[in-house]
Amino acid sequence: MKHFVDLQKLSKGDQVAVISPSSGLPEVYPWVQDLGLKRLREQLGLIPKEYPTTRKMNSSLQDRARDVMEAFSDETNKAVFASIGGSDQIKLIKYLDPKVFTDNPKPFFGYSDNTHLHNFLWNLGIPSYYGGGVMNQFGMNVQMFDMTVNSVKKALFEGGELELMASSEYNDIGLDWSKKENLDKQRPLEKNDGLFWDGEGQVEGILWGGCVESLIVQTSTGIYLPSGEDIEGTILILETAEDIPEHWIVEYLLTGFGERGWFDKFQAVLVGRPKAWEFNKQNTAKKKADYRKRQRETILKVVREYNATIPVIQNLDFGHTDPQIVMPLGRNVRIDTTSKKIFLSY
Repeated sequence: MKHFVDLQKLSKGDQVAVISPSSGLPEVYPWVQDLGLKRLREQLGLIPKEYPTTRKMNSSLQDRARDVMEAFSDETNKAVFASIGGSDQIKLIKYLDPKVFTDNPKPFFGYSDNTHLHNFLWNLGIPSYYGGGVMNQFGMNVQMFDMTVNSVKKALFEGGELELMASSEYNDIGLDWSKKENLDKQRPLEKNDGLFWDGEGQVEGILWGGCVESLIVQTSTGIYLPSGEDIEGTILILETAEDIPEHWIVEYLLTGFGERGWFDKFQAVLVGRPKAWEFNKQNTAKKKADYRKRQRETILKVVREYNATIPVIQNLDFGHTDPQIVMPLGRNVRIDTTSKKIFLSY
């Protein structure tokens, strides 16, 4: 099994870097970014430091890569947060010097397109935290979700285990960031259907994975994927983004994993609740439910073609809906299908 370094926990008053390795949307919606930074300061007691490309749209890949490496190499920074995701981060990875990161390992937070940076770190044996975007989670309308705050505190300060429990309600419908007044409006909440369990056993393993759309790109290039040996004994996490991909796109990715023999190596599969509403796809409640059901059925069908028994747990609180639990990539997870409990190690 792959070895991962132990990351130093933070203390209140520590400085953290805030970077935009994908999209520079903080330039377009500075009030959302400002709220996120305010919460980093006031709720976590941290001192955020931005970089030249943090609030700059269409920055070059080289400039963004420079900021990523400077954020990690600066010993004053005790953690690194991504502002938001995007769509081209895979192109940035080739400009990163691995030695900068192995010499300066520190917690990294982000999700979606940041899957690429997470997996770059994973391959170097550096754990990271999938979730906790500055704009999306820290800049959440009205207030942050308690589940999100609690998991971020576990990752940053406390360590130990956290039981991954289902929220009672969730948010999938956004409010327009271009209207500043929306930051003071509560997003609509819907009843959560809970977790969907399939498979049996007591298993544990190191987390690997991320956003389906990013993993498809990684699988297509093949450059940044872990080796089959490193995947042995891991637990796969998956979630889909706001483009709301059709079920067959998820099927293609999982079929690729299956043909690589990875479902004989994964100990379990954890799937985040799919986002099913976006401004350009304002689905009804029924369409959202149908979409999610189709995705669940597709994932289970493909996994079972390659492995009849490993636990597959779906509709978890991570990914592109909220509340969002920060998932500890490169850290151990325990699953007990009898008691239906999942424990994340931070």
